[in-house]
Amino acid sequence: MEQIAQRSLLADTTLSAISAGFAAVLVGFASSVAIVLQAAAAAGASETQMVSWIGALGLGMGLTCIGFSWYYRAPVVTAWSTPGAALLITSLHGVSLAEAVGAFMFCALLTLILGVSGAFERIMQRVPLPIASAMLAGILMQFGLSIFTSLQAKPLLVGAMFATYLIGRRWLPRYGILLVLAVGFAASWLLGEVHTEQLAWSLGRLQWIAPEFNVQVLLGVGLPLFIVTMTSQNIPGVATLRASGYSQVPVSPVIGGTGLMSLLLAPCGGFAFNLAAISAAICTGPEAHPDPSRRYAAGIAAGVFYLLAGLFGASVVALFAALPQAMIAGVAGLALIGVIGSSLAGATADPHHREAALVTLLITASGVSFFGIGSAFWGLFCGLSCHLLLTKNMLRRG
Repeated sequence: MEQIAQRSLLADTTLSAISAGFAAVLVGFASSVAIVLQAAAAAGASETQMVSWIGALGLGMGLTCIGFSWYYRAPVVTAWSTPGAALLITSLHGVSLAEAVGAFMFCALLTLILGVSGAFERIMQRVPLPIASAMLAGILMQFGLSIFTSLQAKPLLVGAMFATYLIGRRWLPRYGILLVLAVGFAASWLLGEVHTEQLAWSLGRLQWIAPEFNVQVLLGVGLPLFIVTMTSQNIPGVATLRASGYSQVPVSPVIGGTGLMSLLLAPCGGFAFNLAAISAAICTGPEAHPDPSRRYAAGIAAGVFYLLAGLFGASVVALFAALPQAMIAGVAGLALIGVIGSSLAGATADPHHREAALVTLLITASGVSFFGIGSAFWGLFCGLSCHLLLTKNMLRRG
C-alpha cells in the first residue's frame, strides 16, 4: 500500500505543481518576512534568535503542509500569521522574550482547543459558498491589481512576465507560472535588479527559550494574537479551500494541528501557524494542475520548499530581499488570476446571494480595519448580515 501511495505521488508530481509550490513559498516569504523579523526585534530577539524564528516557522509550515496535503490528498497550505506578526510589533514593547513565548503558547493552546472542540468548523459550515468565494476574491483582488501597478513602475520586467504568461496560457498552460518565474528571474538579472551582495549560504539553528507566563501578557498579547489569527487568517484559509472545491478537508483537525505545531515550536519562535489563503490559492488553482485531485502535490512541494527555507534561515531571508518587489508582485498576481476569476464566478452565480456577496467582496477588497481586525473579517461579517437580512425579507414576501 505504501509503494502504491509513493508511485501515486510521483505520478502526480508535475513541474506545474512544483512551480506552484515554489511560487507560494516565494510569495509567502518575500511578502511578509520583514514583518516577522520586526516582530522578533520588538520582542528583543538577537540575530541568532531571529534566525531561529525563521527556522521554526519554516519547519512548522513545511511539516504541516506536507502532512495535511498527503493525508487529505488536497493542497492544504499553512502559513505564519502575518497580521499576528504585525500585532506583535506594536504589542511586545516592554515584554521579555520569555514572556512573549508564554503568550505564543497560550495562543496555541486556545487554537488547539478550538480545533479539537469542532467549534470553528461548525461556524464555517454556516457561511454560504458565494460569500466565502466573495471574501476570497476580495482578498486576492489587490494581488491582481498589483500586476499593473508594478507594470507602471517596472514596465520591462513585468511586461516580459505578463507576455510570458499570455504565451504560456495559449500554448503551455500547465507550465505557465514556471515560465513566468524563469523569465522573471532572467529579466531581473539582466536589468540589474537582483542584489546579491549580501548573499552567503549558511545553515540556521533552533534556539529554545523557556517560557514565562505573565497573566497581563497572556491577555494583552496572547489573546489578541489568537483573535487576529482566527479572523484574519484561518477564516480566509477555510474559504480558500471551500471556494476551490476542497470541502472534503475537515477543518477541525487542521486547525487543531496548527495549534499543536505552534505549541511545540513557540519556544523556538513559531509564534502562530494557521491556514494560508493567498499562498494556498496559488496551489489550489488550475495553474498547479488541471485536475483538482492531483493538486495536493503542489501543497507537498510548498512544504518541501518551506523546510528548505527554514533550514537555511538567514540565507533565504537575504535571497528574498535580493529580488525586486515588482517581480514578487508580478508572480503573485499572475499566479492568482485564475483563482480570482473562479472566485468572482462563484460569488455572483447565484442571484439570491449576489448582493450579500458583493458587499463581502467590496468591503474585503477595500482593506478597511476596525479595532485592529482586518477587512476579511468585516467583509464576512457584513456579508453574512446582509444575507440574513435579505433572506428574511424574501421569506416575508413569500
